[in-house]
Amino acid sequence: MLTRKVKTMMYSSALLGALAFSTTASASLFDAGVPANWNCVGACDAMGADGDVTLAPTGSAQYGYVTTSNGVTGVGLPGLTSGATTGSTLTSALFSAQAGDELNFFFNYISSDGAGFADYAWARLLDELNNEVAILFTARTTPSGSIVPGFDMPDPTATLNPDEVLMNPGAPSWSALGASSNTCYANGCGYTGWISSSYNIAATGNYFLEFGVVNWSDTAFQSGMAFDGITVGGTPIGEPSPVPAPATLGLLGLGLLGARLARRKK
Repeated sequence: MLTRKVKTMMYSSALLGALAFSTTASASLFDAGVPANWNCVGACDAMGADGDVTLAPTGSAQYGYVTTSNGVTGVGLPGLTSGATTGSTLTSALFSAQAGDELNFFFNYISSDGAGFADYAWARLLDELNNEVAILFTARTTPSGSIVPGFDMPDPTATLNPDEVLMNPGAPSWSALGASSNTCYANGCGYTGWISSSYNIAATGNYFLEFGVVNWSDTAFQSGMAFDGITVGGTPIGEPSPVPAPATLGLLGLGLLGARLARRKK
């Protein structure tokens, strides 16, 4: 027969196991690198705070990014490809969302290119057939004025905070720019800092989230974009709601059974 002390220990162990699982399940999407089931075209990766690009305000240890450094040809937004030269995209694994779910993330645009070379970046929501549902934001190098939203680009449909952003000017220090880190071509170089994006998904369905960045008019002086804190309905993309592992469920069940038996004997 189990003693009350043993029953209490089992119950406590079960609770600790559940708490440990919950903490593990809440880890940032990019803390272990870019998820293996995401699709990268060109140059994509994950890293921690680096140069001018700090960690996002999410508490995570790493963020994801795309960069034109080592990018490929054929990348760009539909209708804005005639001047695009090389770039990269990163597309999430297919995820499910309910009508009214909020899609949230942070992003930070960084560019070493300036006047006359309007590199740009974006994020799009696509349906499961890769049809565009919404352009969430755009960012584009310009010698003066706002970088976000990007000039001569489609209006974003997400709510951005701040809604208009100027560049923190100067030669940006960020190793994802490759040899262009700490360089600047004319006015317009710099980084935006972290901007939040929030979008309400209208219809229940399956979706992809796409991030992209391209060089414009040439392939020199690179640009990139960092992103983090991607959630849908409050849950990181690709992660189910935290549920205790089967072994933890078993311990929890034994603990609850022991507690019931103890109450009956009182």
